[in-house]
Amino acid sequence: MLNIALVAGSSRNNSQSGKVARVLRQRLIEMGQTTQDTSSIIDLGLAPLPLWPAEDAGPWGMYQQQLAAADAVVIIAPEWNGMACPAIKNFFIYASKAELAHKPGLLVGVSSGIGGAYPISELRASSYKNCRLCYLPEHLIVRQVEKVLNGPQPVDEAEERLRARIDYALDVLVRYAHALQPVRAAISFENPAFANGM
Repeated sequence: MLNIALVAGSSRNNSQSGKVARVLRQRLIEMGQTTQDTSSIIDLGLAPLPLWPAEDAGPWGMYQQQLAAADAVVIIAPEWNGMACPAIKNFFIYASKAELAHKPGLLVGVSSGIGGAYPISELRASSYKNCRLCYLPEHLIVRQVEKVLNGPQPVDEAEERLRARIDYALDVLVRYAHALQPVRAAISFENPAFANGM
């Protein structure tokens, strides 16, 4: 059974990103890839991280443990004004290679409208640099998020396609998670000359 961490990157309590995280986690459980005990949701709206640098890191110690135990990570990034929101960017300032290096990461963009691509592009460009998270070549975009993933059945053909794409992307994530386990075990993180990415 894989340990999978899902990060809901909105700073809002009861966010649509949190909803998407819960749906994806439940789908992984239904697919037999993880369980309630071997998966976790880090909801930055329910337990926010203080803006870096902060003397008190708030819930980061708990998040570190969840991420370190994970074999794979799902990053759910809402789009605010055409950008990844500040909470998820702040998360990546805290995250290091100790928690995320050489683990597969599935990016999920979330939009209340027809957007959602910009957070994917933004996070692919820079968020992996020091933490060494390995983003999959696949990603998901949940558009019109308030209208979809609200019940057990799709409301229309577009949501049906989205749900099929979710299953496909989660299957790819699981395969990468198994494949990268021996890679992570074989790489030393101790060389101080290469502590940060280029």
